[in-house]
Amino acid sequence: MSISTSDSYHISPWVIMLAFAVLVGPFALSFHMHYPDEMYYTDAAVKMLQNGDYLTTYLGSGELRFKKPIGTYWTVLAGFKLFGVTPLASRFFFLIAGALSIGFTYWTARVLFDDRKIAGLSALIMASNPVLIFSATRSIPDVLLVLTMTASAVGFAGLIRFGDATPKKYLWILYISLALAFEVKGLPAAALGGFGLIYLLFNPWKKISFKTILHLPSILVALFIALFWFAAMWKIHGPTYLDSFLEDQVGTRVASRYLLISQNGFLAVGILLLIFAPWVIFAFSSVKKTVVNLRKEDPVFFWFAILWGLAILAMGAMTSKFYERYLLPVAPVLSILLACILVRSGFESKRIALKIASWFFLAVNSIVWLFSLWLNINLEAPFLIYAQLLIGLLILLYLGRLTISARKLPKAISYGFMLLFFMISTGTFQISLPDQGQQVKAFAAEENIDPAKKIGFLGNLHTSSKIRIGLGPDYEMIDLPGYGYRAELIDYDRLIIEDKYLDSIDTSGYQMKAASLNWASRAIPDLLKNAGNADFKQILEEKGQKYYWLERIPD
Repeated sequence: MSISTSDSYHISPWVIMLAFAVLVGPFALSFHMHYPDEMYYTDAAVKMLQNGDYLTTYLGSGELRFKKPIGTYWTVLAGFKLFGVTPLASRFFFLIAGALSIGFTYWTARVLFDDRKIAGLSALIMASNPVLIFSATRSIPDVLLVLTMTASAVGFAGLIRFGDATPKKYLWILYISLALAFEVKGLPAAALGGFGLIYLLFNPWKKISFKTILHLPSILVALFIALFWFAAMWKIHGPTYLDSFLEDQVGTRVASRYLLISQNGFLAVGILLLIFAPWVIFAFSSVKKTVVNLRKEDPVFFWFAILWGLAILAMGAMTSKFYERYLLPVAPVLSILLACILVRSGFESKRIALKIASWFFLAVNSIVWLFSLWLNINLEAPFLIYAQLLIGLLILLYLGRLTISARKLPKAISYGFMLLFFMISTGTFQISLPDQGQQVKAFAAEENIDPAKKIGFLGNLHTSSKIRIGLGPDYEMIDLPGYGYRAELIDYDRLIIEDKYLDSIDTSGYQMKAASLNWASRAIPDLLKNAGNADFKQILEEKGQKYYWLERIPD
Protein backbone atom coordinates (compact mmCIF):
# COMPACT_ATOMS: atom_id res chain seq x y z
CA MET A 1 0.00 0.00 0.00
CA SER A 2 1.30 3.45 -0.89
CA ILE A 3 -0.24 6.74 0.00
CA SER A 4 0.28 8.16 -3.44
CA THR A 5 -0.54 5.24 -5.74
CA SER A 6 -3.59 5.37 -7.95
CA ASP A 7 -5.05 2.49 -5.96
CA SER A 8 -4.84 4.69 -2.88
CA TYR A 9 -5.01 8.45 -3.36
CA HIS A 10 -3.29 11.72 -3.98
CA ILE A 11 -4.06 13.83 -0.95
CA SER A 12 -5.57 17.20 -1.79
CA PRO A 13 -4.92 19.89 0.83
CA TRP A 14 -8.13 21.62 -0.25
CA VAL A 15 -10.18 18.55 0.62
CA ILE A 16 -8.51 18.23 4.03
CA MET A 17 -9.05 21.94 4.74
CA LEU A 18 -12.72 21.64 3.77
CA ALA A 19 -13.13 18.50 5.88
CA PHE A 20 -11.56 20.31 8.84
CA ALA A 21 -13.92 23.26 8.50
CA VAL A 22 -17.00 21.04 8.08
CA LEU A 23 -16.22 18.55 10.84
CA VAL A 24 -14.92 21.03 13.41
CA GLY A 25 -17.31 23.84 12.39
CA PRO A 26 -20.41 22.76 14.36
CA PHE A 27 -18.33 22.57 17.55
CA ALA A 28 -16.54 25.86 16.84
CA LEU A 29 -19.27 28.20 15.69
CA SER A 30 -21.52 28.00 18.76
CA PHE A 31 -20.60 28.13 22.43
CA HIS A 32 -20.61 24.38 23.07
CA MET A 33 -17.54 25.26 25.12
CA HIS A 34 -16.27 28.71 25.99
CA TYR A 35 -12.63 29.34 26.77
CA PRO A 36 -12.04 31.97 29.50
CA ASP A 37 -9.59 34.15 27.50
CA GLU A 38 -12.10 34.67 24.68
CA MET A 39 -13.80 37.38 26.74
CA TYR A 40 -10.80 39.72 26.37
CA TYR A 41 -11.14 39.83 22.60
CA THR A 42 -14.92 39.67 22.13
CA ASP A 43 -15.57 42.28 24.84
CA ALA A 44 -13.05 44.64 23.25
CA ALA A 45 -14.48 44.08 19.75
CA VAL A 46 -18.01 44.91 20.94
CA LYS A 47 -16.63 48.06 22.58
CA MET A 48 -14.93 49.02 19.31
CA LEU A 49 -18.27 48.82 17.54
CA GLN A 50 -19.82 51.00 20.22
CA ASN A 51 -17.24 53.79 20.35
CA GLY A 52 -15.74 53.61 16.84
CA ASP A 53 -12.19 53.40 18.24
CA TYR A 54 -10.63 50.41 16.47
CA LEU A 55 -7.19 50.80 18.04
CA THR A 56 -7.77 50.90 21.80
CA THR A 57 -8.74 47.68 23.59
CA TYR A 58 -10.97 47.57 26.65
CA LEU A 59 -12.16 45.02 29.20
CA GLY A 60 -15.83 44.44 29.87
CA SER A 61 -15.46 46.63 32.96
CA GLY A 62 -14.40 49.56 30.76
CA GLU A 63 -10.75 49.39 31.85
CA LEU A 64 -7.94 49.59 29.27
CA ARG A 65 -6.08 46.37 28.40
CA PHE A 66 -2.81 46.38 26.45
CA LYS A 67 -1.46 42.88 27.14
CA LYS A 68 -1.77 41.62 23.58
CA PRO A 69 -1.25 43.27 20.16
CA ILE A 70 -4.22 44.22 18.01
CA GLY A 71 -4.30 41.28 15.57
CA THR A 72 -6.71 39.03 17.47
CA TYR A 73 -9.05 41.89 18.32
CA TRP A 74 -9.30 42.89 14.67
CA THR A 75 -9.98 39.28 13.67
CA VAL A 76 -12.98 39.14 16.02
CA LEU A 77 -14.06 42.59 14.85
CA ALA A 78 -13.91 41.47 11.20
CA GLY A 79 -16.28 38.62 12.03
CA PHE A 80 -18.68 41.01 13.77
CA LYS A 81 -18.55 43.43 10.85
CA LEU A 82 -19.25 40.68 8.34
CA PHE A 83 -21.85 38.57 10.14
CA GLY A 84 -23.13 40.73 12.99
CA VAL A 85 -22.40 40.19 16.68
CA THR A 86 -22.99 36.47 17.16
CA PRO A 87 -21.05 33.48 18.54
CA LEU A 88 -20.50 32.28 14.96
CA ALA A 89 -19.05 35.65 13.94
CA SER A 90 -16.69 35.75 16.93
CA ARG A 91 -15.02 32.48 15.90
CA PHE A 92 -15.51 32.25 12.15
CA PHE A 93 -12.09 33.51 11.08
CA PHE A 94 -10.36 31.44 13.77
CA LEU A 95 -11.87 28.28 12.29
CA ILE A 96 -10.72 29.42 8.84
CA ALA A 97 -7.24 30.11 10.27
CA GLY A 98 -7.11 26.52 11.54
CA ALA A 99 -8.00 25.19 8.10
CA LEU A 100 -5.49 27.49 6.37
CA SER A 101 -2.76 26.30 8.76
CA ILE A 102 -3.24 22.83 7.29
CA GLY A 103 -2.90 24.21 3.78
CA PHE A 104 0.28 26.11 4.64
CA THR A 105 1.70 22.97 6.25
CA TYR A 106 1.14 21.13 2.96
CA TRP A 107 2.71 24.01 1.00
CA THR A 108 5.77 24.13 3.27
CA ALA A 109 6.32 20.40 2.82
CA ARG A 110 5.97 20.67 -0.98
CA VAL A 111 8.55 23.46 -1.09
CA LEU A 112 10.96 21.48 1.08
CA PHE A 113 10.68 18.06 -0.58
CA ASP A 114 8.50 18.42 -3.69
CA ASP A 115 6.93 15.16 -2.51
CA ARG A 116 3.13 14.87 -2.50
CA LYS A 117 3.24 11.87 -0.19
CA ILE A 118 5.13 13.70 2.56
CA ALA A 119 3.08 16.87 2.05
CA GLY A 120 -0.22 15.02 2.16
CA LEU A 121 0.67 13.06 5.29
CA SER A 122 1.91 16.29 6.93
CA ALA A 123 -1.50 17.86 6.28
CA LEU A 124 -3.33 14.83 7.70
CA ILE A 125 -1.17 14.87 10.83
CA MET A 126 -1.76 18.59 11.31
CA ALA A 127 -5.52 18.25 10.74
CA SER A 128 -5.76 15.69 13.53
CA ASN A 129 -3.70 17.75 15.98
CA PRO A 130 -5.99 18.23 19.01
CA VAL A 131 -4.35 21.52 20.01
CA LEU A 132 -4.97 22.96 16.55
CA ILE A 133 -8.60 21.82 16.68
CA PHE A 134 -9.23 23.32 20.11
CA SER A 135 -7.45 26.53 19.15
CA ALA A 136 -9.54 26.84 15.98
CA THR A 137 -12.69 26.70 18.12
CA ARG A 138 -11.72 29.68 20.28
CA SER A 139 -11.34 33.38 19.56
CA ILE A 140 -7.86 33.68 21.10
CA PRO A 141 -4.45 34.42 19.51
CA ASP A 142 -3.00 30.91 19.31
CA VAL A 143 -4.53 29.69 16.05
CA LEU A 144 -3.69 33.01 14.39
CA LEU A 145 -0.12 32.63 15.60
CA VAL A 146 0.18 29.10 14.19
CA LEU A 147 -1.28 30.31 10.88
CA THR A 148 1.19 33.19 10.53
CA MET A 149 4.16 31.15 11.75
CA THR A 150 3.27 28.34 9.32
CA ALA A 151 3.08 30.91 6.53
CA SER A 152 6.53 32.11 7.58
CA ALA A 153 7.68 28.47 7.42
CA VAL A 154 6.90 28.57 3.69
CA GLY A 155 9.43 31.40 3.42
CA PHE A 156 11.97 29.53 5.53
CA ALA A 157 11.41 26.44 3.36
CA GLY A 158 12.16 28.44 0.24
CA LEU A 159 15.44 29.64 1.73
CA ILE A 160 16.34 26.13 2.91
CA ARG A 161 15.69 24.64 -0.52
CA PHE A 162 17.02 27.34 -2.86
CA GLY A 163 19.71 29.00 -0.73
CA ASP A 164 21.05 32.25 -2.13
CA ALA A 165 19.04 31.65 -5.33
CA THR A 166 15.77 31.89 -3.40
CA PRO A 167 13.00 33.61 -5.39
CA LYS A 168 12.00 36.92 -3.80
CA LYS A 169 8.43 35.74 -3.19
CA TYR A 170 9.68 33.55 -0.35
CA LEU A 171 11.30 36.53 1.37
CA TRP A 172 8.07 38.50 1.07
CA ILE A 173 6.10 35.59 2.51
CA LEU A 174 8.62 35.17 5.34
CA TYR A 175 8.79 38.78 6.54
CA ILE A 176 5.12 39.69 6.08
CA SER A 177 4.08 36.53 7.91
CA LEU A 178 6.43 37.25 10.81
CA ALA A 179 5.11 40.82 10.99
CA LEU A 180 1.52 39.56 11.20
CA ALA A 181 2.59 37.01 13.82
CA PHE A 182 4.10 39.85 15.86
CA GLU A 183 0.81 41.76 15.66
CA VAL A 184 -0.94 38.66 16.96
CA LYS A 185 1.30 37.52 19.82
CA GLY A 186 4.24 39.88 20.15
CA LEU A 187 7.66 38.76 21.35
CA PRO A 188 7.26 34.94 21.03
CA ALA A 189 6.75 35.40 17.27
CA ALA A 190 9.79 37.66 17.03
CA ALA A 191 11.88 35.17 19.01
CA LEU A 192 10.99 32.21 16.78
CA GLY A 193 11.45 34.23 13.62
CA GLY A 194 14.79 35.65 14.75
CA PHE A 195 15.98 32.21 15.80
CA GLY A 196 15.14 30.83 12.36
CA LEU A 197 17.00 33.62 10.56
CA ILE A 198 20.10 33.21 12.72
CA TYR A 199 20.06 29.48 11.98
CA LEU A 200 19.94 30.09 8.23
CA LEU A 201 22.83 32.54 8.44
CA PHE A 202 25.16 30.29 10.45
CA ASN A 203 24.21 26.64 9.83
CA PRO A 204 27.27 24.72 8.56
CA TRP A 205 25.49 22.84 5.74
CA LYS A 206 23.92 25.52 3.59
CA LYS A 207 24.59 29.02 4.84
CA ILE A 208 22.46 31.82 3.48
CA SER A 209 24.31 35.05 2.86
CA PHE A 210 23.34 38.15 4.80
CA LYS A 211 22.80 39.91 1.47
CA THR A 212 20.06 37.41 0.56
CA ILE A 213 18.36 37.73 3.97
CA LEU A 214 18.53 41.54 3.87
CA HIS A 215 15.71 42.15 1.41
CA LEU A 216 14.88 45.76 2.25
CA PRO A 217 11.52 46.16 0.44
CA SER A 218 9.88 43.26 2.28
CA ILE A 219 11.62 44.10 5.57
CA LEU A 220 10.43 47.72 5.52
CA VAL A 221 6.84 46.75 4.74
CA ALA A 222 7.00 44.11 7.48
CA LEU A 223 8.33 46.60 10.02
CA PHE A 224 5.46 48.96 9.23
CA ILE A 225 2.90 46.17 9.74
CA ALA A 226 4.56 44.89 12.91
CA LEU A 227 5.01 48.26 14.62
CA PHE A 228 1.98 50.21 13.41
CA TRP A 229 -0.28 49.47 16.38
CA PHE A 230 2.53 49.91 18.91
CA ALA A 231 3.38 53.33 17.48
CA ALA A 232 -0.30 54.31 17.49
CA MET A 233 -0.68 53.29 21.14
CA TRP A 234 2.44 55.24 22.08
CA LYS A 235 1.04 58.34 20.42
CA ILE A 236 -2.46 57.96 21.90
CA HIS A 237 -1.74 56.61 25.39
CA GLY A 238 1.94 57.32 25.97
CA PRO A 239 4.53 54.84 27.28
CA THR A 240 2.29 53.47 30.08
CA TYR A 241 0.65 50.99 27.66
CA LEU A 242 4.07 49.43 27.09
CA ASP A 243 4.43 48.51 30.77
CA SER A 244 1.28 46.39 30.62
CA PHE A 245 2.38 44.74 27.38
CA LEU A 246 5.90 43.90 28.61
CA GLU A 247 4.61 42.63 31.94
CA ASP A 248 2.47 40.07 30.10
CA GLN A 249 5.16 39.17 27.55
CA VAL A 250 8.25 38.85 29.75
CA GLY A 251 7.09 39.57 33.30
CA THR A 252 4.40 37.38 34.82
CA ARG A 253 4.86 34.73 32.11
CA VAL A 254 8.57 34.08 32.68
CA ALA A 255 9.53 31.75 35.47
CA SER A 256 12.74 32.12 37.44
CA ARG A 257 12.59 29.03 39.67
CA TYR A 258 14.63 26.09 38.40
CA LEU A 259 12.20 23.45 39.70
CA LEU A 260 9.27 25.09 37.93
CA ILE A 261 11.28 25.36 34.70
CA SER A 262 12.15 21.65 34.92
CA GLN A 263 8.55 20.67 35.61
CA ASN A 264 7.27 22.75 32.71
CA GLY A 265 9.96 21.33 30.44
CA PHE A 266 9.08 17.71 31.16
CA LEU A 267 5.38 18.53 30.85
CA ALA A 268 5.98 20.22 27.49
CA VAL A 269 7.89 17.20 26.12
CA GLY A 270 5.15 14.81 27.28
CA ILE A 271 2.38 16.90 25.77
CA LEU A 272 4.33 17.35 22.53
CA LEU A 273 4.47 13.57 22.12
CA LEU A 274 0.81 13.21 23.11
CA ILE A 275 -0.54 15.70 20.57
CA PHE A 276 1.12 13.74 17.76
CA ALA A 277 -0.48 10.45 18.80
CA PRO A 278 -1.07 8.03 17.23
CA TRP A 279 1.29 9.08 14.42
CA VAL A 280 4.40 9.15 16.57
CA ILE A 281 3.73 5.55 17.63
CA PHE A 282 4.03 4.31 14.05
CA ALA A 283 7.59 5.66 13.86
CA PHE A 284 8.98 3.94 16.97
CA SER A 285 10.15 0.66 15.43
CA SER A 286 12.41 2.19 12.78
CA VAL A 287 12.89 5.72 14.02
CA LYS A 288 16.61 5.47 14.78
CA LYS A 289 17.65 4.31 11.32
CA THR A 290 15.30 6.70 9.53
CA VAL A 291 16.36 9.70 11.59
CA VAL A 292 20.04 8.97 10.97
CA ASN A 293 19.42 8.80 7.22
CA LEU A 294 17.27 11.95 7.22
CA ARG A 295 19.92 13.81 9.19
CA LYS A 296 22.50 12.91 6.55
CA GLU A 297 20.29 13.56 3.50
CA ASP A 298 18.48 16.72 4.63
CA PRO A 299 20.52 18.16 7.52
CA VAL A 300 19.40 21.78 7.00
CA PHE A 301 15.70 21.03 7.37
CA PHE A 302 16.24 18.31 9.99
CA TRP A 303 18.11 20.57 12.38
CA PHE A 304 15.87 23.54 11.61
CA ALA A 305 12.85 21.50 12.74
CA ILE A 306 14.66 20.07 15.78
CA LEU A 307 16.00 23.44 16.93
CA TRP A 308 12.65 25.20 16.37
CA GLY A 309 11.03 22.46 18.45
CA LEU A 310 13.63 22.87 21.20
CA ALA A 311 13.14 26.63 21.11
CA ILE A 312 9.39 26.34 21.71
CA LEU A 313 10.01 23.79 24.48
CA ALA A 314 12.43 26.21 26.14
CA MET A 315 9.99 29.12 25.87
CA GLY A 316 7.21 26.93 27.26
CA ALA A 317 9.39 25.79 30.14
CA MET A 318 10.24 29.38 31.04
CA THR A 319 6.59 30.41 31.52
CA SER A 320 5.18 30.72 35.02
CA LYS A 321 2.21 28.60 33.93
CA PHE A 322 2.47 26.23 30.99
CA TYR A 323 -0.36 25.64 28.51
CA GLU A 324 -0.35 23.02 25.77
CA ARG A 325 -1.26 25.68 23.19
CA TYR A 326 2.19 27.24 23.63
CA LEU A 327 3.58 24.34 21.58
CA LEU A 328 1.33 25.00 18.59
CA PRO A 329 3.47 27.49 16.56
CA VAL A 330 6.00 24.82 15.59
CA ALA A 331 3.54 21.93 15.29
CA PRO A 332 3.33 22.27 11.46
CA VAL A 333 7.10 22.02 11.00
CA LEU A 334 7.24 19.07 13.41
CA SER A 335 4.33 17.49 11.51
CA ILE A 336 6.41 17.67 8.34
CA LEU A 337 9.41 16.16 10.11
CA LEU A 338 7.26 13.34 11.48
CA ALA A 339 5.65 12.76 8.08
CA CYS A 340 9.07 12.58 6.46
CA ILE A 341 10.22 10.02 9.04
CA LEU A 342 7.06 7.95 8.58
CA VAL A 343 7.15 7.93 4.79
CA ARG A 344 10.85 7.10 4.59
CA SER A 345 10.42 4.31 7.14
CA GLY A 346 7.61 2.76 5.09
CA PHE A 347 5.01 3.15 7.84
CA GLU A 348 2.18 2.40 5.39
CA SER A 349 3.22 -1.26 5.45
CA LYS A 350 2.22 -1.45 9.12
CA ARG A 351 -1.40 -2.20 8.28
CA ILE A 352 -2.27 -3.84 11.60
CA ALA A 353 -1.15 -0.83 13.65
CA LEU A 354 -2.89 1.58 11.28
CA LYS A 355 -6.11 -0.45 11.38
CA ILE A 356 -6.03 -0.63 15.18
CA ALA A 357 -5.72 3.16 15.38
CA SER A 358 -8.55 3.65 12.89
CA TRP A 359 -10.80 1.14 14.68
CA PHE A 360 -10.13 2.94 17.95
CA PHE A 361 -11.45 6.25 16.61
CA LEU A 362 -14.37 4.48 14.94
CA ALA A 363 -15.30 2.88 18.27
CA VAL A 364 -15.07 6.15 20.20
CA ASN A 365 -17.14 7.92 17.53
CA SER A 366 -19.76 5.16 17.69
CA ILE A 367 -20.07 5.52 21.46
CA VAL A 368 -20.44 9.30 21.19
CA TRP A 369 -23.01 8.91 18.38
CA LEU A 370 -25.15 6.48 20.40
CA PHE A 371 -24.98 8.69 23.50
CA SER A 372 -25.92 11.79 21.52
CA LEU A 373 -28.82 9.98 19.85
CA TRP A 374 -30.13 8.81 23.23
CA LEU A 375 -29.76 12.27 24.77
CA ASN A 376 -31.47 14.10 21.92
CA ILE A 377 -34.35 11.63 21.77
CA ASN A 378 -34.97 12.01 25.49
CA LEU A 379 -34.66 15.80 25.58
CA GLU A 380 -36.11 16.54 22.15
CA ALA A 381 -34.02 18.15 19.43
CA PRO A 382 -34.62 20.15 16.26
CA PHE A 383 -34.47 18.52 12.84
CA LEU A 384 -30.99 19.92 12.16
CA ILE A 385 -29.47 17.91 15.02
CA TYR A 386 -30.92 14.67 13.64
CA ALA A 387 -29.65 15.66 10.20
CA GLN A 388 -26.19 16.17 11.71
CA LEU A 389 -26.39 12.77 13.39
CA LEU A 390 -27.32 11.19 10.06
CA ILE A 391 -24.40 12.88 8.30
CA GLY A 392 -22.09 11.75 11.09
CA LEU A 393 -23.34 8.17 10.74
CA LEU A 394 -22.74 8.20 6.97
CA ILE A 395 -19.18 9.50 7.46
CA LEU A 396 -18.65 6.86 10.15
CA LEU A 397 -19.78 4.10 7.77
CA TYR A 398 -17.50 5.46 5.04
CA LEU A 399 -14.48 5.47 7.36
CA GLY A 400 -15.42 1.98 8.53
CA ARG A 401 -15.42 0.79 4.93
CA LEU A 402 -11.96 2.27 4.38
CA THR A 403 -10.70 0.56 7.52
CA ILE A 404 -12.13 -2.85 6.67
CA SER A 405 -10.63 -2.72 3.17
CA ALA A 406 -7.33 -1.35 4.55
CA ARG A 407 -7.43 1.53 2.06
CA LYS A 408 -6.53 5.14 2.81
CA LEU A 409 -5.88 4.30 6.46
CA PRO A 410 -4.01 7.56 7.25
CA LYS A 411 -7.05 9.44 5.93
CA ALA A 412 -9.39 7.26 8.00
CA ILE A 413 -7.38 7.98 11.15
CA SER A 414 -7.18 11.73 10.61
CA TYR A 415 -10.82 12.10 9.60
CA GLY A 416 -11.91 9.83 12.44
CA PHE A 417 -10.26 12.16 14.94
CA MET A 418 -11.88 15.26 13.43
CA LEU A 419 -15.24 13.47 13.30
CA LEU A 420 -15.17 13.21 17.09
CA PHE A 421 -15.78 16.95 17.37
CA PHE A 422 -18.59 16.80 14.83
CA MET A 423 -20.22 14.06 16.92
CA ILE A 424 -19.58 15.70 20.30
CA SER A 425 -21.37 18.86 19.21
CA THR A 426 -24.62 16.90 18.77
CA GLY A 427 -24.48 15.92 22.45
CA THR A 428 -23.28 19.20 23.93
CA PHE A 429 -26.11 20.90 22.02
CA GLN A 430 -28.46 19.81 24.80
CA ILE A 431 -26.06 20.72 27.61
CA SER A 432 -24.68 24.07 26.44
CA LEU A 433 -27.16 25.59 23.98
CA PRO A 434 -28.76 28.00 23.83
CA ASP A 435 -26.02 29.75 25.80
CA GLN A 436 -26.74 32.50 28.30
CA GLY A 437 -26.10 35.17 25.71
CA GLN A 438 -28.74 33.87 23.32
CA GLN A 439 -31.20 33.37 26.19
CA VAL A 440 -30.73 36.94 27.44
CA LYS A 441 -31.03 38.19 23.86
CA ALA A 442 -34.39 36.44 23.54
CA PHE A 443 -35.44 37.78 26.96
CA ALA A 444 -34.56 41.35 25.98
CA ALA A 445 -36.59 41.04 22.78
CA GLU A 446 -39.56 39.48 24.58
CA GLU A 447 -39.55 42.14 27.29
CA ASN A 448 -38.95 44.90 24.74
CA ILE A 449 -36.07 46.28 26.81
CA ASP A 450 -34.92 49.73 25.77
CA PRO A 451 -31.14 49.75 25.16
CA ALA A 452 -30.80 53.42 26.16
CA LYS A 453 -29.75 52.76 29.77
CA LYS A 454 -26.55 50.96 30.70
CA ILE A 455 -26.67 47.59 32.45
CA GLY A 456 -24.55 46.42 35.36
CA PHE A 457 -23.40 42.79 35.32
CA LEU A 458 -22.54 40.78 38.43
CA GLY A 459 -21.43 37.20 37.93
CA ASN A 460 -18.99 35.00 36.04
CA LEU A 461 -17.05 37.21 33.61
CA HIS A 462 -16.89 34.45 31.00
CA THR A 463 -20.68 34.39 30.98
CA SER A 464 -20.65 38.17 30.77
CA SER A 465 -18.82 38.00 27.44
CA LYS A 466 -21.44 35.60 26.04
CA ILE A 467 -24.25 37.87 27.21
CA ARG A 468 -22.48 40.91 25.75
CA ILE A 469 -22.36 39.13 22.38
CA GLY A 470 -26.03 38.17 22.73
CA LEU A 471 -27.14 41.72 23.47
CA GLY A 472 -24.90 43.21 20.79
CA PRO A 473 -23.45 46.73 20.54
CA ASP A 474 -26.80 48.48 21.06
CA TYR A 475 -26.67 47.61 24.77
CA GLU A 476 -23.93 48.90 27.05
CA MET A 477 -23.22 46.37 29.79
CA ILE A 478 -20.51 47.01 32.40
CA ASP A 479 -18.90 44.26 34.48
CA LEU A 480 -19.02 45.04 38.19
CA PRO A 481 -16.05 44.08 40.39
CA GLY A 482 -16.24 40.84 42.35
CA TYR A 483 -15.41 42.80 45.49
CA GLY A 484 -16.89 46.14 46.39
CA TYR A 485 -19.74 45.81 43.92
CA ARG A 486 -22.38 46.92 46.42
CA ALA A 487 -21.10 50.50 46.33
CA GLU A 488 -21.54 50.57 42.54
CA LEU A 489 -25.08 49.16 42.39
CA ILE A 490 -26.55 52.61 42.97
CA ASP A 491 -25.23 53.70 39.55
CA TYR A 492 -27.38 51.16 37.70
CA ASP A 493 -31.13 50.90 37.34
CA ARG A 494 -30.73 47.65 35.43
CA LEU A 495 -28.71 44.62 36.50
CA ILE A 496 -28.00 41.12 35.27
CA ILE A 497 -27.00 39.01 38.26
CA GLU A 498 -25.89 35.41 38.71
CA ASP A 499 -28.09 33.51 41.16
CA LYS A 500 -25.34 33.00 43.75
CA TYR A 501 -25.09 36.77 44.31
CA LEU A 502 -28.78 37.35 45.03
CA ASP A 503 -28.47 36.70 48.76
CA SER A 504 -25.70 39.29 49.06
CA ILE A 505 -27.75 42.29 47.91
CA ASP A 506 -31.06 43.90 48.81
CA THR A 507 -33.44 43.11 45.94
CA SER A 508 -36.53 44.64 47.53
CA GLY A 509 -36.30 47.76 45.36
CA TYR A 510 -36.12 45.83 42.09
CA GLN A 511 -38.47 44.00 39.81
CA MET A 512 -36.80 40.62 39.21
CA LYS A 513 -37.25 38.08 36.40
CA ALA A 514 -35.26 35.00 35.35
CA ALA A 515 -33.45 35.79 32.10
CA SER A 516 -31.34 32.65 31.64
CA LEU A 517 -31.37 29.02 32.81
CA ASN A 518 -28.57 26.58 31.91
CA TRP A 519 -27.10 23.32 33.05
CA ALA A 520 -24.77 23.98 35.99
CA SER A 521 -21.57 21.98 35.63
CA ARG A 522 -21.95 20.46 39.08
CA ALA A 523 -25.45 19.23 38.19
CA ILE A 524 -24.61 17.59 34.84
CA PRO A 525 -24.48 14.00 36.24
CA ASP A 526 -27.91 14.37 37.90
CA LEU A 527 -29.42 16.00 34.84
CA LEU A 528 -28.09 13.30 32.51
CA LYS A 529 -29.41 10.61 34.82
CA ASN A 530 -32.87 12.18 34.67
CA ALA A 531 -32.91 12.96 30.94
CA GLY A 532 -36.30 11.98 29.56
CA ASN A 533 -38.02 11.84 32.95
CA ALA A 534 -41.25 13.74 33.36
CA ASP A 535 -39.77 15.90 36.11
CA PHE A 536 -36.61 16.84 34.16
CA LYS A 537 -37.61 20.47 33.72
CA GLN A 538 -38.31 20.78 37.43
CA ILE A 539 -34.90 19.29 38.25
CA LEU A 540 -33.25 21.71 35.82
CA GLU A 541 -35.11 24.59 37.45
CA GLU A 542 -33.88 23.49 40.88
CA LYS A 543 -30.28 22.61 40.01
CA GLY A 544 -29.51 24.72 36.95
CA GLN A 545 -27.57 27.97 36.84
CA LYS A 546 -29.71 31.09 36.56
CA TYR A 547 -29.12 34.70 35.66
CA TYR A 548 -31.73 37.25 36.69
CA TRP A 549 -32.79 40.55 35.21
CA LEU A 550 -33.28 43.21 37.90
CA GLU A 551 -34.87 46.56 37.13
CA ARG A 552 -35.15 49.26 39.77
CA ILE A 553 -38.72 50.12 40.71
CA PRO A 554 -39.26 53.89 40.31
CA ASP A 555 -39.91 55.79 43.56
